[in-house]
Amino acid sequence: MTGLPIETGPADPRTKALNPLLKLALELGPLLVFFFANARGAWLVEKFPALSGLGGSLFVATALFMLATFVALAVSWALTRTLPIMPLVSGAVVAVFGSLTLWLQDETFIKMKPTIVNALFGAVLLGGLAFGKSLLAYVFEAAFHLTAQGWKMLTFRWGLFFFLLAVLNEIVWRNFSTDAWVAFKVWGIMPITIAFTLSQMGLIAKHAVEDKAD
Repeated sequence: MTGLPIETGPADPRTKALNPLLKLALELGPLLVFFFANARGAWLVEKFPALSGLGGSLFVATALFMLATFVALAVSWALTRTLPIMPLVSGAVVAVFGSLTLWLQDETFIKMKPTIVNALFGAVLLGGLAFGKSLLAYVFEAAFHLTAQGWKMLTFRWGLFFFLLAVLNEIVWRNFSTDAWVAFKVWGIMPITIAFTLSQMGLIAKHAVEDKAD
């Protein structure tokens, strides 16, 4: 295999399918670590005094979130020998903004991370459409076989949805407490995303094709 071990296109043949539950654990695991560490930061520092040098609970949570994110990517690589594009991009942003948060001891950077990631995904999806590319197929074509028009419409909707998530993150972190923001990040974003995904089932059914070769 040559080049970087990153998915190069929809249904990349190099990518081995993961158990759905394991895939979900790898995606949600870092968020759950972040939520737990923020809620039990004082307890973690008491049990592991070395963490005290990081700062308050949010800074401990940020460091552990970064570690959990890299572990999840490493496990994904070990099992599939490729790195999924979206988690890889998210991990890169976590590395940059998490490092800034810890170095400058400023919560702003880690709170802005979801805004940057979601806005970036939205811009990539809508920008791809501007060049005639339905890039959402990188994520979903292994599960859904749609017509070209179906992929175009679904990509457009997801692009707008990512921008909505970016706006919601800005509203919450700028107007509510850190604990409220962490709770929204872990327990709010996922239900909203699931609800949006389910709302697209009608479009998917309408534009589904029976044979992938179509």
